[in-house]
Amino acid sequence: MKQQPGTSHHVTAAEAGRTIAAFLRERLAPASWSRVQKLVRGRHVLVHGNLCTDAARRLKEGDVVKVLDVATAAPARADDVRIVHLDDDVVVVEKPTGVTTTRHHEEAGWPARRRQLQPTLDELVPEAIARHLQSRGGRTPHGTRPRTPPVKAVHRIDRETSGLVVFARNVPASRILAEQFRVHTTHRRYVSLVMGRVGARTIRSRLVRDRGDGRRGSTSDAEEGKEAVTHVSPLEHFGDAYTLVECRLETGRTHQIRIHMAECGHPVCGERVYRAPRGRAAADESRAPRIMLHAAELGFVHPVSGAELRFTSPLPADMRRVLAALRAE
Repeated sequence: MKQQPGTSHHVTAAEAGRTIAAFLRERLAPASWSRVQKLVRGRHVLVHGNLCTDAARRLKEGDVVKVLDVATAAPARADDVRIVHLDDDVVVVEKPTGVTTTRHHEEAGWPARRRQLQPTLDELVPEAIARHLQSRGGRTPHGTRPRTPPVKAVHRIDRETSGLVVFARNVPASRILAEQFRVHTTHRRYVSLVMGRVGARTIRSRLVRDRGDGRRGSTSDAEEGKEAVTHVSPLEHFGDAYTLVECRLETGRTHQIRIHMAECGHPVCGERVYRAPRGRAAADESRAPRIMLHAAELGFVHPVSGAELRFTSPLPADMRRVLAALRAE
């Protein structure tokens, strides 16, 4: 989904628990109930970057509500998901930007019609598999007949992040792959455009769900949070303003790269949640349409054959356009 111009509003402790309609009616005052509901149902409202079409959704302290000037694009389709590898046990896909990997817990009870307004990657992958098999005559690469159970996500990447994701196609494969991600034996390499001039470094910190302002971040308390390690190497400098970097994850915590780069003063271009410490970064003038983060390499041991598998994904078109513009400048 292309990021559209709009206004952002942060939910305070006093506003926590309100419906999004009530929250926006006050923040956009004077605004009628009908106007607010039309904005929500018309795909003009995001909560933490995720489309919200439920005017009755309850907000939490720290939520970031953005009202877009232009409605978001139509939801992703199975055609937007490219199958990179498929066998009876695993499927590796390229996730397009603008779609979450799995559905949030509070959305689990949504009816099918409502889910179709904003499908998740795990809901799109089975149809993508069916289309892929149909193009191969209805059989897997090993010649066996296809099975159609739901796929199981064993890791996730953010909604605006593009790139490689692996799903398990049966319970044993899910357990084995999940263990590889748990003990950090997988290979995960991301490419990102960040602000400032960045040199090679390793970032280590302990990440917590709430750093004190309702957002994830690092803590100085050695007894709190979980260790996160990101190895950063520059790929291309654009003067002192921007750097294209590769980030290799030694661990895989939620929003790890986004948090680490922001906290060291080099936030990912297009970032709207995690900011650099005050005075550590200039304004982002890259015109990035979304968070410039791409899961470019993924490697793991096949849960059945034991083979070492590694896959690569080229930069998507929107990132290539931003880079081309910076090189031209």
